[in-house]
Amino acid sequence: MRAIYTLCPDPDCAQRVVDTLRVAGLDLGFAADQVVVVSGEPYEGYNFSDRYAKSYMFPLAAVGGLVGGTCGYLLTSLTQKAYPLPTGGMPIVPPWTNGIIVYELTMLGAILTTLIYMFVAAPLPSFGAHVTDPEIWTGKILVGVTDPPESSSAGIEKAFRQAGASEIKRFPAPPASPVTR
Repeated sequence: MRAIYTLCPDPDCAQRVVDTLRVAGLDLGFAADQVVVVSGEPYEGYNFSDRYAKSYMFPLAAVGGLVGGTCGYLLTSLTQKAYPLPTGGMPIVPPWTNGIIVYELTMLGAILTTLIYMFVAAPLPSFGAHVTDPEIWTGKILVGVTDPPESSSAGIEKAFRQAGASEIKRFPAPPASPVTR
């Protein structure tokens, strides 16, 4: 993976760079999902951080709980009906004792669905190359374009400068030229 990026000192600067890149991307031949933002902390209220704000975890956990509860009810009621014991006039499927098993399987379904969603949605472990810079951990925000077309490098640098970026870097760093004596 290749990238061209800049480091922004604050989230307002990062938002300006992201907006400029999204507009310039139409002319330069890269998609909006190629614009990456990497920071050491989350920034609420900025459009560049809203990309990951939506989650389907709650509805999926509710569906998992519903499936777990249904399985718990079917497990208890069908098992009791398959092995009828003399109950002395009491119901074969008592609701209060079965409620414990239904409750536990409801919670198990919700928890397992949440864990599965978390492992699928979070790309862990990720063995690919990632755009990073040590200055991110000092509070700067990396904004860049991954795998840009070769012909658009100059245009991307121009967009960075237009947005107020002072230093433009490349990932991976170009090899140092050999020193001749």
